[in-house]
Amino acid sequence: AVAFVPTARPLRKAVQMSAESNKAAAVGMAAAAILAGATPAFAGSADAGGLVFSANCAACHAGGNNVIQAEKTLKKDALVSYLSGGFKESSIVTQVTNGKNAMPAFGGRLSDEEIGDVAAYVFATAEADAWE
Repeated sequence: AVAFVPTARPLRKAVQMSAESNKAAAVGMAAAAILAGATPAFAGSADAGGLVFSANCAACHAGGNNVIQAEKTLKKDALVSYLSGGFKESSIVTQVTNGKNAMPAFGGRLSDEEIGDVAAYVFATAEADAWE
């Protein structure tokens, strides 16, 4: 049997970049890194939000209802009427974070990610008319 014997190859000389090329590459990489991780503060996961909702909101809002003020449900028509800022996810984030009237503020009890997730869940469930 013939044994494998690697042969040494000469190393290639490193490519030299100009200072301008280095700066442009660094700026491009920084921009790509920023854009890759950039998501709006309110873009949450509705799936994860369901868990947050069950643990923190369902006591007052089970099935999208409201045990304190019956007319202010989480159903789309009520959110359109009562939600400051209009029926959008960012308005739900604001209300969950800051509270309003009888609803307590959760900004300090829940992380920004959890608030974004529960807002996504409430918005998606109301939009689909899926409260049960």
